[in-house]
Amino acid sequence: MTVTRPHAVVIGAGFGGLAAAVRLLARGYRVTILERLDAPGGRAYVFRQAGYSFDAGPTIITAPHLLAELWALHGQRMEDAVELKRLDPFYELHFDDGTVFRARADLDAMRAEVARISPHDVAGFERYLAASAAIYRVAFERLADRPFGKISDMLAALPDLLRLGGYRSVYDMAARYFRDPRLRMAFSYHPLLVGGNPFHTTAYYGLIAHLERAHGVHYAVGGTGAIVAALARLIEGAGGRFRFGADVAQILQGGEKATGVALSNGEQIPADVVVSNADAAWTYGKLLNGAARRGWTGRALARRKFSMGLFVWYFGTNRQFPHLHHHTILLGPRYRGLLDDIFTRKILAEDFSLYLHRPTASDPSVAPPGCDTFYVLSPVPNLASGIDWADVAEPYRVAIQRRLETTLLPGLGATLVTSRVMTPLDFQSRLKSVHGAGFSLEPRLLQSAWFRPHNESPRVKGLFLVGAGTHPGAGVPGVICSARILDRVLTSAGYP
Repeated sequence: MTVTRPHAVVIGAGFGGLAAAVRLLARGYRVTILERLDAPGGRAYVFRQAGYSFDAGPTIITAPHLLAELWALHGQRMEDAVELKRLDPFYELHFDDGTVFRARADLDAMRAEVARISPHDVAGFERYLAASAAIYRVAFERLADRPFGKISDMLAALPDLLRLGGYRSVYDMAARYFRDPRLRMAFSYHPLLVGGNPFHTTAYYGLIAHLERAHGVHYAVGGTGAIVAALARLIEGAGGRFRFGADVAQILQGGEKATGVALSNGEQIPADVVVSNADAAWTYGKLLNGAARRGWTGRALARRKFSMGLFVWYFGTNRQFPHLHHHTILLGPRYRGLLDDIFTRKILAEDFSLYLHRPTASDPSVAPPGCDTFYVLSPVPNLASGIDWADVAEPYRVAIQRRLETTLLPGLGATLVTSRVMTPLDFQSRLKSVHGAGFSLEPRLLQSAWFRPHNESPRVKGLFLVGAGTHPGAGVPGVICSARILDRVLTSAGYP
């Protein structure tokens, strides 16, 4: 007798969907990955033009062991598929007063950096690292790959939350250990990398400092897209099937169970399990029928606080700027005020803080010989602001170019060869991100763990969520962990 393996449909080929597919295949499922774009990656898509390669989104790998585990599930080694380089310094921060802070891998070098800026803060730096490590041991090692489907899961985590100060913000945590305002910025800005306001994000995200120190900051040769391509090869080698240009219009339901999906062209694809790597708010607000949208998973979800938007300018130059490291953060004259403009007032400020990515500092293969590939990212209000990016995108890009020319990249305009931009409008249209948010829901305390959309749908049996909008949250480690959780909830729900 022939036993048909259960069929799983994965909506979206971002990191969460790819990791979910790898795990489903290892469990014996037949897997179909439906991606509306023409290639895998989602936010980690790759743009190629004029001989330059641009990672569209994530550029930093901080927990490579989570990726390596995916290959190990299939008896393979990640090292045979992807080459990772450790970076040192991790990044440079350039303050508006001209001070430069280099985050280094070596602990003594970091002490020296802190002492150079503020000698009386060295002792606080030591205490900060200890606090970060303590949070890491709980929030990352114990909770990041555990489901929070029941309120009892949250209550069990409450004592540690109180003991470790998770009710504080990341900025409040940094302010407890550093007196110098520049160091408070240097050790609190990390939530912006996952869509959070440092003045609102739970101090649990203070674990990032220890995460970087424990596992290093890495770059994948060929760009983050090289990891995406390698995962796609792993999936296809294990029998998984990709369908690109496949726009999912609805998750089909039989009673309270997911039974498959319908594409926008009318085609229906049956499935025993549906895993959505689409934006959580889009999944509940657009892909499910009215009954399944009831309660906090429906309209209430759309009213939650979403991350900021992102303005990203990708550009290639006809010469190199060797004085720049791989990752550079250029901070503006305001910190809290600018963040209030972005997250609360939702206005497009005239000043900005920028993240500049120069992968050619580590990998010349992503640009023509003697040239540089860049992207510069500016946090901006999401589309709930009403900003008309069709009108303001080019003036905003020009303002960023001027800022770069007067700071990090003198003479930039004369060297430009190729250019493109992404605004929150593109995040909405390309990625179906509600409000064009760069990272789905903002990682506030009351939008984390049990308060975040659950990895297993409480209303639709057989529907599971992975990616930035579910627990544990955004960032490559977070979305990879969401697929780890998928393994747990499948088992607890009685699926093979």
